[in-house]
Amino acid sequence: MSLGNDTSALASAVLKVYESGDLDRVEELISPELVDHNQPAGTESGIDAVRVLVRSVNEGFTGTRIEEIFQGVTTDGWVVSQWRMTAVHTGDWFGVPATGREVSFTGIDLWRAENGRMVEVRHAEDLLQLQAQLTV
Repeated sequence: MSLGNDTSALASAVLKVYESGDLDRVEELISPELVDHNQPAGTESGIDAVRVLVRSVNEGFTGTRIEEIFQGVTTDGWVVSQWRMTAVHTGDWFGVPATGREVSFTGIDLWRAENGRMVEVRHAEDLLQLQAQLTV
């Protein structure tokens, strides 16, 4: 399914990939040359980082839902998305064993697209908020 150059639709579709865990969609939505300004340590490329994070969410949580709280487009074409993820922690999450707890945390993504794929991302997740729910 092509989303063309609609960066807002692409940003929303990327969030849905985190819900579904569909790694094939990563290839459709993300450029192999993605520049990820907040790439997790140990990942080789931006698209590799997206794959790692999608896989980690899928393996660590069930019932994952991503709610878009806000989405806007800057004058130079960046899409800004604020979101909330809710899920149940049923698997390992970066070394934290399953707790069975329901979690909810927020984040903000800034995406830039070219030729129908995401080519650059800046993101910040409230991982302190998540960690507090997993370890309290």
